[in-house]
Amino acid sequence: MKTITIINQKGGVGKSTTALSVGAGLVLRGYSVLLVELDPQRNMSTTILGSSEGLTARDVLLNPDCVLDAIRHTNNGDIICADPGLVHADTEFTGVDRIYHLKDAIDRKEITSRYDFCIIDTPPSLGILTINAMVACSGVIIPAQPDAYSMQGISQLMAPLNEVRKRANPDLEIIGILFTRFDGRTRLARDVSEVVSETAKKLNTKLFLAKIRECTMLKESQGHQKTIFEYAPKSNAAKDYGALVDEITQEEG
Repeated sequence: MKTITIINQKGGVGKSTTALSVGAGLVLRGYSVLLVELDPQRNMSTTILGSSEGLTARDVLLNPDCVLDAIRHTNNGDIICADPGLVHADTEFTGVDRIYHLKDAIDRKEITSRYDFCIIDTPPSLGILTINAMVACSGVIIPAQPDAYSMQGISQLMAPLNEVRKRANPDLEIIGILFTRFDGRTRLARDVSEVVSETAKKLNTKLFLAKIRECTMLKESQGHQKTIFEYAPKSNAAKDYGALVDEITQEEG
């Protein structure tokens, strides 16, 4: 099972949209997918499922052995829903092994033999939830807007990523940097693309060829509780996320 965490400590860059769209795109290509949402805002869980009755990601982090009971089945992949109570995670999870709770839950044969991919959505912070996701995953995708602050946000992730590599997950990789809300007609977007592409090489990763263009249908699809592939399969966003999924699966192939 390939486990991918969507990460950026900056909010509003499309983490949840990317996690959901990558998961749904993989399902459309015939892969079995488990989605895990650690963001207490519950955007992905609300879109894909609506209610969060039953066990949630918070329950799984408190007791990894309940992971199978927490999985909900949908047409767009299975999901472990977020819980608003996760907002207290940094004070609730205090044990010496607290960074391994998610890994303990999903890194077991009952999970790894069932799914081809696990996609983890994270909150816009670098607290214990995001660290759990980095410890549990094979690699991270960093969504970022092509603006003057994107480089700062990416660079701020390097220290915690390197710390997790050093102490808990030596195989952790940066799969790639993904531009969201992209408008290639602007000079700023083109200039930032060049800078980020060069920086990505120095970080031993890449800037994805796929870039997610600004698309109002993404917000509309969320309001209708549908993935972009269900709501507007011919939209630019559906094409762009489809291209991203193709890049991810080509690497795996």
